[in-house]
Amino acid sequence: MSNECPEHHLTFWKLGSQQLLVDFEGGRIVSDAGLLSVRALEKPLGILADLAQRLPDPRAPQFIHHSAEALLTQQVYQILAGYPDGNDAQVLRDDPLFQILADISPDAEQPLASGSTLNRFQYVYTRRQQQLPEEDRPAVHEMYSARTERLNVLNDFLLDWFIRTRRTPPVQLIIDLDGTDDPVHGRQALSGYHGYYQQHQYFPLLAFEGTSGFPLAAWLRPGRAGANWGVVETLDRIVQRLRAAWPDVLILVRGDNGGAGPDLYEYCEAQGLLYAFGYSSNAVLQRRTQQALTDLELYEHFYGQREPYLQRFEVFEDYQAGEWSRPRRIVAKIEINPQGSQRRFVVSNFSGHPRGIYRGFYVQRGAVPEQPIDELKNGLQADRLSASSFRANGFRLLLHVVAYAIVVLFREAAAAIPEVATATVSTLRQRLWKVGAVVVTSAQRIWLHVSETWSGQRVWEQVHRALTVFVAQLSEGPQQAAPGAAGLLM
Repeated sequence: MSNECPEHHLTFWKLGSQQLLVDFEGGRIVSDAGLLSVRALEKPLGILADLAQRLPDPRAPQFIHHSAEALLTQQVYQILAGYPDGNDAQVLRDDPLFQILADISPDAEQPLASGSTLNRFQYVYTRRQQQLPEEDRPAVHEMYSARTERLNVLNDFLLDWFIRTRRTPPVQLIIDLDGTDDPVHGRQALSGYHGYYQQHQYFPLLAFEGTSGFPLAAWLRPGRAGANWGVVETLDRIVQRLRAAWPDVLILVRGDNGGAGPDLYEYCEAQGLLYAFGYSSNAVLQRRTQQALTDLELYEHFYGQREPYLQRFEVFEDYQAGEWSRPRRIVAKIEINPQGSQRRFVVSNFSGHPRGIYRGFYVQRGAVPEQPIDELKNGLQADRLSASSFRANGFRLLLHVVAYAIVVLFREAAAAIPEVATATVSTLRQRLWKVGAVVVTSAQRIWLHVSETWSGQRVWEQVHRALTVFVAQLSEGPQQAAPGAAGLLM
């Protein structure tokens, strides 16, 4: 290598007798080469290709330069790489790595879609009949219909891909339902001030499968929506689809007290679903658990704290709230911890010991759905919904959820690799996906040269082999489930 200084360079400090210099002649270097492993899983399975075929696209074919599949691929991999905004495309559209991910040979003459193009796609925008007044444009009605239909298509897509990627028919499934706050930073349509969260926001409803964490549904709701808006309808959509695929599957449902209510209890009981939902405290339950709390406080006074905390569980079979059609089972947890005493309640139709219902099933919500929601917000920035249109924001939310579904499959494929099996999105990005490489192209090959000192090489090679096996197994079709009863925790 020549020691001559390029004409354009930056001069920094000296290291002993050596001058530190920086130039910009290092060739085409990308910073997210590790995402090739994700594409090596998603592309052979045809996940985004399948979604692109399903989405209604009212754009005039003669004016389409970027296909729906190319736009979806660009958006999803931007999200995975940590670039969630449409404007990020202005920087990444000429990035060789993102061109490769979108099946385009690295070429400055073939840039990816601009931020404006991505945003128009999210709005289902088309320039057809642009010369006509809006009320006379037939395409306008097609656009409005497509915006709504896309939300249905994407939710159906999540369920279909959950079913398609189970290698054995499940004996039991857990559906976790939860709403989450999504603060807005402008005057987006249907955002509103929510008194509980004390902010202007949207209030999305999310559903996950409780064992795998795979997302099953994501519906954007107005900011002032009640916590139970759309819960029964969303659950019914999921249940009917799962039972159509696996008629004998046992379905269990979990949720907090905000999204639950008599209509949800009635639905679960009519459909033969086992459930455990949080239930808010009231004077009746406080009175009925007072003796148990007194006993626990007396025990604590004489024997002191125990690890993790002093807990007692009670069950009431005859509790009936005023709006209920019949009595239901209430599980009570009475606890004394260093911060004081607390009482928590769960309404459930499970039989068995109340400790098993509460600790063995209900509080496992700390893993799902709370961890997936945390990853969606903090790992994939799913709460950056900056479009002005409500349905466009609903579409953006679902793109983030699709990206998370791919992450779940990625971890499932690498379940035997400890560094990957339980890693969060942020950890995967930092340790496995965010890696630099020099891109060298020829007529026959595209080389990405990664540093020989990269610490993630061993894990990345293991992941590549695991993904190859996983894709081959899914291509063979589902296996038969092993005989045996459902593994209930009670």
